[in-house]
Amino acid sequence: MARAHQGARGTQVIDTEIFLEDLLRAVGPDQVVAGAEVEARYFGDWALRDETARPVALVRPRDTAAVAATLRTCDRHRVPVVGQGGRTGLTGAAVPCSGGVILSLERMNAIGEVDPASGTIEVEAGAILEQVQRAADAADAKFALDIPGRGSCTIGGNISTNAGGNHVVRYGMMREQVLGLEAVLADGTVLSSMNRMLKNNAGYDLKQLFIGSEGTLGVVTRAVLRVFPKCPDVQTCLCAVRDVDGVLALLALARHDLGDTLSAFEVMWPSFYEYGSAALDGQAPLPAGHGAYVLIETEGVAGGAGERAMLALLEAALERAIVADAVAAQSLAQRRQIWAVRDSSGQLQNTMGPYIPFDISVPIGEMGPFVAACEADLRSSFPTARWVFFGHVADSNLHICVTRADVDPDSLDRLIYDRVATVGGSVSAEHGIGLLKRDYLDRSRSAAEIEAMRRLKRALDPNGILNPGKVFAADRSRDPT
Repeated sequence: MARAHQGARGTQVIDTEIFLEDLLRAVGPDQVVAGAEVEARYFGDWALRDETARPVALVRPRDTAAVAATLRTCDRHRVPVVGQGGRTGLTGAAVPCSGGVILSLERMNAIGEVDPASGTIEVEAGAILEQVQRAADAADAKFALDIPGRGSCTIGGNISTNAGGNHVVRYGMMREQVLGLEAVLADGTVLSSMNRMLKNNAGYDLKQLFIGSEGTLGVVTRAVLRVFPKCPDVQTCLCAVRDVDGVLALLALARHDLGDTLSAFEVMWPSFYEYGSAALDGQAPLPAGHGAYVLIETEGVAGGAGERAMLALLEAALERAIVADAVAAQSLAQRRQIWAVRDSSGQLQNTMGPYIPFDISVPIGEMGPFVAACEADLRSSFPTARWVFFGHVADSNLHICVTRADVDPDSLDRLIYDRVATVGGSVSAEHGIGLLKRDYLDRSRSAAEIEAMRRLKRALDPNGILNPGKVFAADRSRDPT
C-alpha cells in the first residue's frame, strides 16, 4: 500500500506499511493509533474540521524523546505531521491531512512547582491552561494568560499561536510569558533552552522562532513560564460612553490615572452588549442604548488604593462627560456579572445565530473610522446580515462576528481584510493564520517579509513535513508546502 505526498522536494511516494513498521519500532505500539482507529475529535479544531482526512496514524507521545523519534521517522519517509494541543484554535491550524500523522501532545501534561526565586513554572506542552493557572494560584502566584478556552486549551497551543486574551494590556501576549522553551525540529533534533532568567542575550533568542509559528517550524514540548505575584486588590467597573471617541478618551484617562495597575480594557459596541445581555440570566449591569460599553479592571496591592483610584477615575470621567453612566463592582459576584457580559461571546450563536468570526488588529487611533467604514461596507454588500463588534481595543484587538445567512464567506473575508489593509492593521491579532487566513497574509505582511518566513521554513523543515498547507498560501513555483 503506497501513498503519494506533495512535499518541498516534489511528489514523494511512500510505502505506508513500511512507514508504520518503522514508526512502531521508533516509538512503541502503546503510543501509536492506526489511522482507521483515530477518533473523530482529532479531525480539526473549533473553527474547521475535515472528516474526510485519512491520516496514517495518531501518535500520542509521553515524552520529548518519543516526539523526536516520531519526527525523525516522518522526516525520513517524507510523511507530513500535524501537531495538536487542545484543538481549540479558530483558524484550522490543527486540521490533519490525508497520508500524514497527527501528533497529539495531550499526554505530555506535567506541571512543575512554582520557583519563587525566579518567578517561573515549568510545564509540558500538553498542560491545560486552567490547570497551570491553578498551580500558580496554589503557590500564591498568578499565570497571567487568560482566554475563554482556558479549560481545554493547552500551553503548547497557546505558544504556537502566541495567544493573547483579556490581560494583554498589562502582561503582554504569550510571547512575554515564556522565558525558556524546548522544541523538536522536523529531523528530530531537540533544541532545549529551558532558560529561567529574565536577561539572557547569549546569541539568538531561538525560542521566538517557535512562538506564533503554528507548528510549522518545530514542535514545542516544554516551556518555562513566567508567573507574577498575586494581586489581592482587583477592581472592576463597567462604563457607558457616547461613541468610539469617548472610548479613546476614556482609555487615555485610564492609562494616565491608573498607570500599570490597568489590566483590562474591554470594549463592547451596542449590538454586542444587547446580544450578550440577552444570553445571560438576570438584568444587564447597565441599560442598553448607549454608544459603547467599556469594562475596566485594575490589579494592585492591598490597602484600598485600587478602589480609591478607580472611583477617582469614574468621577473624573463623569465630570468631563466622557462617561454617561457607570457601575463599579462591590463584590466578587458583581465582578463576575460584569465579566459575564463580555464573556458571552461564546454564547452569541444562541442569540444571533451561526456567524463568521474575525480576529483583527487596527491601530487604536483608527478604530472609530474603521468600524464605521466596515459597517457601511457590510450594509452595502450584505444588507440582511447582522453583526457585532467587540474587543480588547487597548491592545488594538478588534473582534467582528457576522451572521452566515445570505453571506458569501469569501466575499466577506475580502471585504474585512481589504479594509484592514487600508489602515495598516493585522488580519490576525491573536488566533494565528492556519488555513482560514493564509490567502490574506499579504494584507498584513510585505512580499519581502513572507519570503523571509519561507526561507526560515525551508531552513528548519527542508522536506516540508511540519503542518503543511498552513500559514502560507500555495506558491508552486518556490515552495509547494
